[in-house]
Amino acid sequence: MKNLVILGAGTAGTMMANHLRPKLKRSDWNITIVDQYKTHYYQPGFLFLPFDIYTEDQVKKPGKKFIPKGVNYVQKKIDQIFPENSKVQLEDETLHYDLLIIATGSKIAPEEVEGMKGKNWHKNVFDFYTYEGALALRNKLRTWEGGKLVVHLTEMPIKCPVAPLEFAFLADSYFQKKGMRDKVDLTYVTPLSGAFTKEKSSAALGYLMKEKNINLEIDFAIESVDNDNNKIIDYGGREVEYDLLVTIPTNMGDEVIARSGMGDDLNFVPTDHNTLQSKEYENVFVIGDATNVPASKAGSVAHFEAETLTDNILLYIEGKPLKPEFDGHANCFIETGKNKALLIDFNYKQEPVEGTFPIPGLGPLKLLKESVFNHWGKLAFRWIYWNMLLKGIPIPLVSRNMSAKGKKL
Repeated sequence: MKNLVILGAGTAGTMMANHLRPKLKRSDWNITIVDQYKTHYYQPGFLFLPFDIYTEDQVKKPGKKFIPKGVNYVQKKIDQIFPENSKVQLEDETLHYDLLIIATGSKIAPEEVEGMKGKNWHKNVFDFYTYEGALALRNKLRTWEGGKLVVHLTEMPIKCPVAPLEFAFLADSYFQKKGMRDKVDLTYVTPLSGAFTKEKSSAALGYLMKEKNINLEIDFAIESVDNDNNKIIDYGGREVEYDLLVTIPTNMGDEVIARSGMGDDLNFVPTDHNTLQSKEYENVFVIGDATNVPASKAGSVAHFEAETLTDNILLYIEGKPLKPEFDGHANCFIETGKNKALLIDFNYKQEPVEGTFPIPGLGPLKLLKESVFNHWGKLAFRWIYWNMLLKGIPIPLVSRNMSAKGKKL
């Protein structure tokens, strides 16, 4: 018996367990997935929690429910990986592997910025990238009477790069519904030179921000959070005052990657951009937020990666060359408020463009255009996530690589 170990039972790890168990003979391969947490979170739903659009029960379920039969599910902390010896040290046992898949994800690190996780953390300084942060922010917004609301992005890369903008758009809509938009001075602060990482999307989203009266502060490299005077300060001395700060802290890979000496400065694992094999260890593969590939850290990317990685693991086992086919494909719905959303589709080389998706020429979804259909698509993704994506069930008409059909390239 050979051993395949998957580290992390989040989106990417769970998908890989479901993809590989039916394809590997149980008489030949023992599959083990390890995660210290019992709860599986639908992380895109954290965006909706603060605005009472989703409830707690809609964004969390028992993780064991999605692990296929025939896979050993170990709920223990991972202490260290020893890739030279092909073993993983857990809190009280050692696992030996022939193949390792690292799917340990990423997390926020507010401690990386002076004062961010200070005395006002989850009081008037909030995140919404954690379940706890999103709930605390929801409770704050329910009773907040207005003032200066600053939505702030620390640095890239982050999970779901469009989520900070979506939060600003949803906040505009939320306060309008409450009849208090005139009491809220809404500012979006970013270290980028535009609203988004991609030029075409940035132009489209920048227009929306003007339309919604959202102030934009660009090229802001934060140095510290001043909790006494309620302001953020950048390295050039520029200051932005707030009454309520919603920040997206630095995102980093799991600390086990640092302890194992396998990551870069942000604890992301150096990974071949097209095969998803570790650049340093032949029998180690990496997927999802744990990688350092220059693709969006989003669920759609993990979904597309999983299909390529499944093929490559089977090829590796057979001793055949790997397919260098993953192209960084991502598609993201961007909530713009008032029950509308944009949809963008892009990859490593191609910026988001106009067109139709998923059926060329027909849609029904339009790219880079606000529509109610796109909003419904965003909401429908939660059902797709729980019932198809996690279980490794193919999503009809959606290919792993970006198609040029139906797009104005």
